Amino acid sequence: MFSITRSAAAALIAGLTMSAGAALAEYPDRPIQMIVPYPAGGGTDIVARTLAAELEKELGQPVSVVNRDGGGGIPGQTAIARARPDGYTIGLIASDISLYAPQGLAPLTYIDMTAIGQTNELPGSVTVSADSPYTSMEELVAAIKANPRTIKGTGAAPGASWHAGFLGLMFALGLSPEDVIWVPSQGGTKGHLDVAAGNSDFSTASLVEARALIEGDKLRPLATMAAERVDIFSEVPTLKEQGIDYTYGLWHGVTGPKDIDPEALEVLNRAVEAAANSESFIKALEERGFKHQWRPGAEFEDFMQEDLGRMQAIFSRLSQ
Repeated sequence: MFSITRSAAAALIAGLTMSAGAALAEYPDRPIQMIVPYPAGGGTDIVARTLAAELEKELGQPVSVVNRDGGGGIPGQTAIARARPDGYTIGLIASDISLYAPQGLAPLTYIDMTAIGQTNELPGSVTVSADSPYTSMEELVAAIKANPRTIKGTGAAPGASWHAGFLGLMFALGLSPEDVIWVPSQGGTKGHLDVAAGNSDFSTASLVEARALIEGDKLRPLATMAAERVDIFSEVPTLKEQGIDYTYGLWHGVTGPKDIDPEALEVLNRAVEAAANSESFIKALEERGFKHQWRPGAEFEDFMQEDLGRMQAIFSRLSQ
């Protein structure tokens, strides 16, 4: 009959306890999935794949990017929020998370996720065609005031990112959004193309999405909506420099589901911070015209709360 002494049993239990502790300390011990709620090739996807390459160096495990696009990002961001909180599913979300609840599109907000860190911003802009009669924001605003409901703006579908930026700009100018005819477009790049073709008068999408058209002398940038000038467009003034107290931009950041395993979260916090602040990640962003912006977990959560409040104010005003 098999028997074991008390000392041997104690040693076995101690060994098992040490093994369990070692297993926990080994997180991550398998690949990690990063959900991107948008199609491959877009701005969010580019940021995610660039960051994933740096995260693999920090975590010592593959980080696979999974695109779950469609539905304005709602299905993909919901998948992040509802993932198993073991640290093996994270996501790169975009500022669209602040647009759903204010418009009644979905109850999903930043509250449903664990904030790990903001990685970057993508400021909006105001662009016109190269042969446009408007050479400054002052001239464009004067034309809108003098000819309400005749000037056409574009850059996104109604209620989407760059349209929200347009709404905030109009309110900041003391104008009604109805003073401009909004031409829906499937994204910022197509909005810029519409302006270059002469179908719309201006776009509020990002300079990054207009870069090729600007460099090809098809578009004229009147302003960036960033707080400071964008390095690769250093000649483009901010709205504030032109007397308009308004900033707006998209942002990206890493989140996970609520109640993520504390030990996994600690590892992720360190790894994401190191990856997001690595020289190669920052260089890759800046080469594409993105603005590097790091905010760690608690600061990122506060930022998202403020952003949601701004969007709630804009859409509440719109419905009045």
